[in-house]
Amino acid sequence: MGRPGRDVHHRRARVASAALFLTNGALFANLLPRFPEIKTDLGLSNTAFGLAVAAFSGGALLTGPAAPALIRRYRSSVVAVAGSVLIAVFTIVAGLAPTGPVLAAALFCAGAADSVTDVAQNVHGLRVQRAYGRFIINSLHAVWSSGAVLGGLMGAGAIYLGIPRAVQLSASGLVFSVLCLIAYHFLLPGPDHDDTESRTDERVAGESGRSVHLVLAALVAIAIAGAAVEDAGSSWATLYLRDSLSAPAALAAFGYVALVGFQFIGRLVGDRLTDRWGPCAVARAGGLIIAVGMATALAFPSIPGTIAGFAAAGFGSATLVPGAMHAADELPGLRAGTGLTALTWLMRVGFLGSPILVGAIADAASLRAGLVTVPAAGLVTVLLARALSPRRRSARS
Repeated sequence: MGRPGRDVHHRRARVASAALFLTNGALFANLLPRFPEIKTDLGLSNTAFGLAVAAFSGGALLTGPAAPALIRRYRSSVVAVAGSVLIAVFTIVAGLAPTGPVLAAALFCAGAADSVTDVAQNVHGLRVQRAYGRFIINSLHAVWSSGAVLGGLMGAGAIYLGIPRAVQLSASGLVFSVLCLIAYHFLLPGPDHDDTESRTDERVAGESGRSVHLVLAALVAIAIAGAAVEDAGSSWATLYLRDSLSAPAALAAFGYVALVGFQFIGRLVGDRLTDRWGPCAVARAGGLIIAVGMATALAFPSIPGTIAGFAAAGFGSATLVPGAMHAADELPGLRAGTGLTALTWLMRVGFLGSPILVGAIADAASLRAGLVTVPAAGLVTVLLARALSPRRRSARS
């Protein structure tokens, strides 16, 4: 008869998990609208700026494999909250960096903290999902998107009001760090995994291990495509609108805000669309929306059209990363959490390579040419979407 109390406990844990996702989306997004002025203040070329931004992904790739060990030792709740506070600290350092190398070092450390935090909050979110007995992971990623919109709006508002970077980033870091510390008390207690639960089907692993790993590789490619779309919005949208299309600084920030805003809408409806049409069809349609929307914006450049193009890219990419995470976690023949951890870590390759590639193309040709990577990512998704088809796993529902 203790069920009502348990339900309240799980609802509180869901809200607390959502607070972690909100924080993760908002903290770094506060810095993104400031990138153009940081680039100008430090006198960085497109390539140098791209390398500095890529340092974030370099730190993430370095520390990603350490996440499972840290989570086993300290629990996902502790790791997620501690990592969030560290992201806040290093975001402030990046915003106040006096030189390009210091900017790169701060972003490297922020990325290292973010990689571990990302795995920890998703592990805890999937744990809450198991307690619920139904899918909630897309809604948690929707909250992340809303946090990114909030952070982007905070940055754009600070630019419009003339608030110094130091004041804006310190205030946001303090507020969201306190939010995480409060949320910690409502997260699920105890270990994250039941050691008595075995989810390894050795027979399946022996018979089709290679095909499982090929599917995992395709899922990683889909996640990287989604990451490349997100990076185009976070690293280059504001810069492209300001420098290539002469948009005012505050308006230029809305390229990124449009991308994450429509990504949020896509994640709100993503579960229902997936239930009706299946993950493969939804991802394929999303890839087409990315490709057509952004290709049109690049072919006929204008400020409204470009903001609409980034909005289309955000909506189309909405379910790619959550869908790939869920599919990787459900792959047969892998130990619990193995597929999710591998995908989350390897997805960072997209964040590492994308800004370098776009920056190099921008210096060689133009930033408009560099952003062709976005419709290309949409086409990759269309080609590989079949990997998201549901797969049977023993003893799973």
